[in-house]
Amino acid sequence: MPSFSELADPAIAQLAVYEPGKPIGEVAREIGLASADAIIKLASNENALGPSPLALEAMRAAAAQMHVYPDGGAFYLRQALAEQLGVEPGQLLMTNGSNEGIELMAHVFLGPGTNIVMSERAFVVYRLIAAGARAETIAVPMQGFTHDLKRMLRAITPETKIVFVANPNNPTGTLVDEKAIARFMKDVPEHVVVAFDEAYVELLPPDQQPDTLQYVREGRNVVLLRTFSKTYGLAGLRIGYAVAPEACVNLLHRVRQPFNVNAMALAAAQAALRDEAHVEQTRKLVRDELAFYADSLAQARIAYVPSVANFLLAKVGDGRKVFEAMQREGVIVRPMDGYGLPEYVRITLGTRPQNEKCMAALVKVLREAG
Repeated sequence: MPSFSELADPAIAQLAVYEPGKPIGEVAREIGLASADAIIKLASNENALGPSPLALEAMRAAAAQMHVYPDGGAFYLRQALAEQLGVEPGQLLMTNGSNEGIELMAHVFLGPGTNIVMSERAFVVYRLIAAGARAETIAVPMQGFTHDLKRMLRAITPETKIVFVANPNNPTGTLVDEKAIARFMKDVPEHVVVAFDEAYVELLPPDQQPDTLQYVREGRNVVLLRTFSKTYGLAGLRIGYAVAPEACVNLLHRVRQPFNVNAMALAAAQAALRDEAHVEQTRKLVRDELAFYADSLAQARIAYVPSVANFLLAKVGDGRKVFEAMQREGVIVRPMDGYGLPEYVRITLGTRPQNEKCMAALVKVLREAG
């Protein structure tokens, strides 16, 4: 009898499995702690402040209606988002996290004989969805740790369907500014859809966010992918959205599953949009804690990649070994060997006490490693 691997499509069977972080309770068990309370998780770029308080209230109110299917068209949330973003409701598609938007784009635009263009150290899911669609991935070297948009332009072929630009980029935390994007958009071929993955952009003050919505309003072949996971602290609900010209949104709807976004997520997201205080507190935490790590890492003579997001890369030698050693110290970070950065770990910004514990553990682990 053939094995499942032999029955599977070879393009899928050879893919590496996405590595999720372990639950805190399991880490506590492995290192012999009676409680998970002594462990801090700084591995998944979550909002250290938690959900928006207004979203929590909305979730509690919605809980009693969980026997009813959600609004499949996300009518009220799309109306609220459209007003905030200055677009039409028909230019918005709500998704199960921004990841679903990436997957829907693959269903619509990719297939055998096509390809995507991305930076070699960008979000690994782009490669996964391309492989699932039997499309090729063209991975372009970065300029340092930032997207090289000029080189990405040169990599485009007649078979290219999507160019993915994660901005700010995960896992490097770097930003391509508005002027560089404008030059890129001026020269990008008309047969290509440009996907700006902006999961972290709202962590920046509004005057530092590149204006990519202008390209949607102009009707360009652009899709913006955003999420409520980071700035609004709703990662556990899995809700995001795509912004694109209405003709593109209509195509994405054709491959979207009915009721893809749950009712509690819809209620929480709509409430979170009104919570400007929580957004400002989140931005302040990012600004303050990036400064803390910049000072602390410099004092410890640990190289790092300057970031604008709620995480950063620290150069630690053998990232996998440091990750394992820090777990034993009660701190969970993310090793980066899966991204071709084996000398680095990615550290999510926590609260100040969490970040102080992380730095102390990191210094201790590196000192003991010699």
